[in-house]
Amino acid sequence: MMKTKILLALLMSFFSAVVYSQSADSGIHVGDVFTLGEVPDNKYTSIDFPRTNFIIKKGGIANYKNMIGEKVEVTAIKEKKDGTAVATIKLASEKFFFNSHKYVTADINEALRKKELLRIN
Repeated sequence: MMKTKILLALLMSFFSAVVYSQSADSGIHVGDVFTLGEVPDNKYTSIDFPRTNFIIKKGGIANYKNMIGEKVEVTAIKEKKDGTAVATIKLASEKFFFNSHKYVTADINEALRKKELLRIN
């Protein structure tokens, strides 16, 4: 009787883990292409652009207006412990962000919700 209860508990935990992992999928995959959207006062909160002083130290130009409308490609996706999907993105044109950074990270679902990233149809 005890073996049956342990086996049942083990199977229930396994199936609940499978259901959770399937519901956490956001439908975003490596290679997906998005467009950078325009936000008020260039306050990107979901895309982790480097601070202005780091852009300048690396010889770049901190001009956010040039970034609006640029196509970006997802190169990697990692899921944090709290369940948020963090994507590493690069410019689809193979250029550098602000002429100084090859990759930046973004909370992909939050960026889509706030229209910092826009889907391309």
